[in-house]
Amino acid sequence: MPASLQLTGHNHDLGGGFLVRRLLPAAQRQSVGPFVFFDHFGPVSVEPGSAHDVRPHPHIGLATVTYLFDGAIMHRDSLGVEQCIAPGAINWMTAGRGIVHSERTPEDLKEQTYVNHGIQLWAALPKEHEETDPAFEHTPATAIPSLMSGATAVRVLIGHAFGLTSPVKTFSTTVYLDVQLAAGVPFELPPLAQELALYAVDGDIVVDGVAIAAHTLVVLVPGSAAAVTAATAVRLMVIGGDALEARRFMWWNFVSSRKERIVQASLDWENQDMGQVSGDAEFIPLPERRFKAT
Repeated sequence: MPASLQLTGHNHDLGGGFLVRRLLPAAQRQSVGPFVFFDHFGPVSVEPGSAHDVRPHPHIGLATVTYLFDGAIMHRDSLGVEQCIAPGAINWMTAGRGIVHSERTPEDLKEQTYVNHGIQLWAALPKEHEETDPAFEHTPATAIPSLMSGATAVRVLIGHAFGLTSPVKTFSTTVYLDVQLAAGVPFELPPLAQELALYAVDGDIVVDGVAIAAHTLVVLVPGSAAAVTAATAVRLMVIGGDALEARRFMWWNFVSSRKERIVQASLDWENQDMGQVSGDAEFIPLPERRFKAT
């Protein structure tokens, strides 16, 4: 089996009892391609009054990538963007030199019970783009290219695969696929990028004859194809891209190739000097335990 590593992740409480399964970063592996952060959240039932809103908070040096299977999230940021994130769409927020955003329950769902389920990724920006201008790009579900590979449905969320290219703009070679495996039908995943990993969202899979439990991130050996099957229909996420050119330092919501930049971002946020989300006076304070550059 061309798997160099299997990561099972750990549960992380975002507050209010909202648990996510965090696969990256891990002690054994910081990144796969540009992706340095991988959270699988839900499926979770959101009821009226649930404390699942994420108050305004900052980022630097990365791009957040939000993808929903179910539910909705209202995104607002310091650029003035307001976007309801819906299932099947890709939402790429470039933090660059700094951005502030919130993720809250949409107004029309506040009095309803609904299910939120999705994947949150962070892509570290290449060193030469770490201080780029912040931006937000919403690509609706209808603009995401898709195809049938035999009995397997593939959506090319980001990057190029199976002859299709996503319209989502990136700063380096990046791959992100949503694959719907048919029960008992083999799926051949070619070596689409320098680094590649698989994640089974809702069922067990078999990779080159080796059984893999659901919710496991399987990092493939570079340059290797993988034959994937499942006894039942399973949703499979594929992430990858070019390997990072240098180690990234990560603390709280900040990513950088330079420790001193994280220290500066911390001071900027403490002084509320990174921008604000219009009409939202709340914010998440810095953790009490601060980042040290030495």
